[in-house]
Amino acid sequence: MTNALPAGRYPSGSGPSGLRRAPKRATKIALVALVLLVGLGVAYYAYTKFSVKPIEGSQLSFDIVDDSTMSIRFSVTRENPEQPAVCIVRARSRDGSETGRREVYIPPESSSTTVELTTDVTTSSPPAVGDVYGCSLDVPEYLRAR
Repeated sequence: MTNALPAGRYPSGSGPSGLRRAPKRATKIALVALVLLVGLGVAYYAYTKFSVKPIEGSQLSFDIVDDSTMSIRFSVTRENPEQPAVCIVRARSRDGSETGRREVYIPPESSSTTVELTTDVTTSSPPAVGDVYGCSLDVPEYLRAR
C-alpha cells in the first residue's frame, strides 16, 4: 500500500531544484579566503597588543601631600635610553574620576634603561589614587624646549 508521490512536487535531493547541493568551488575558495583573512587580522591585533613595547612606565608609589596635591613615584623603562620620552601621570579621586594630570619629560640618558622619577600632581579635588596613564617616545616640542 504505497502511495505514489505526485511528480515535480517534491525535489529529488540533487540537481538545480534539490535541497542538497554541493557548494560550488568558488564558494569554497571564498570561505577559505575569508577565514584566512580573519585569522591574519586576529594575529596582527594580538602582535600589536602584546608585543614588547619600546617604552613602559609603571607606578611605584604615591603619597597624598594635602587635599590638592599628590606625589607620585614611578619608573620608566626604555629600550633606547638615549631617546627622550614623556609620561603622563594622573591623580584620581575616590570615585575614580581624574582630578589632576601632569606630563613629565624624561631626558635622554646614556647609561640606564630604567629611571625612577617623583613628581607632584596638583588636583582639583581631594586625591585618592595616583597612577601612570602612559608613556611615549613622541615628545611634544613644548616639552623639549625646557
